[in-house]
Amino acid sequence: MENMNTIRARENVIDNQIRPWGGLNYIANNALKDTPRENFVPKEYKNLAFADIEIPLSDKAKMFSPKIEGRLLAVLNIKQNEKILEIGTGSGYLTAVVAKLCKSITSIEIDPKLSAKARKKIDALDIKNVQLEVGDASKGWTSNDFFDVVIVGTAVPKITGRYFHLLNVGGRIFVVEGTGNVMNAKLITRINEHKWQTQSLFETHLNTMQGLETLANFEF
Repeated sequence: MENMNTIRARENVIDNQIRPWGGLNYIANNALKDTPRENFVPKEYKNLAFADIEIPLSDKAKMFSPKIEGRLLAVLNIKQNEKILEIGTGSGYLTAVVAKLCKSITSIEIDPKLSAKARKKIDALDIKNVQLEVGDASKGWTSNDFFDVVIVGTAVPKITGRYFHLLNVGGRIFVVEGTGNVMNAKLITRINEHKWQTQSLFETHLNTMQGLETLANFEF
């Protein structure tokens, strides 16, 4: 039986952080609320599981803050028949949430330890439609599959076509672009084979993707 305080804390995150920040997708918010975020947070940060911060997972990786998770899920509006590619598994929390919204999710993580921890936590929730892979996706990714949504879990200095070829027509990419303190979250939609639409969503600040840190030191 779940602790009532924990259930209330998850509901408060939705009401006080996610919805005021534009996370208004009812189905996605239910998936966030029903997935035990506290299980995915490192032990030393358990008391901050529901705080409005990015929680460190390692010296190079952090969890998204709840409000960013809610907002990105709202703008992506993931459907039950869609296939998702996630760049950066991290804790596996967002992976588990997205798995409840889609047909399947493939998530790539550069750090084998983080991937192994995420696998244990996702398996403990008996979620079956997740494929975890270990690899460096900073230069792109090759796959025999095509995806409807790509979620990039870290910042990139500049958006390039590194994942675009994997996207179906009508597909969407969530990515944060920029360097230093000037970063913008963007939604990029594939209109047809050659046409893309970019929507600027909000300003934020994330760690730069591992493998692209040197590029972040250059001004574009």
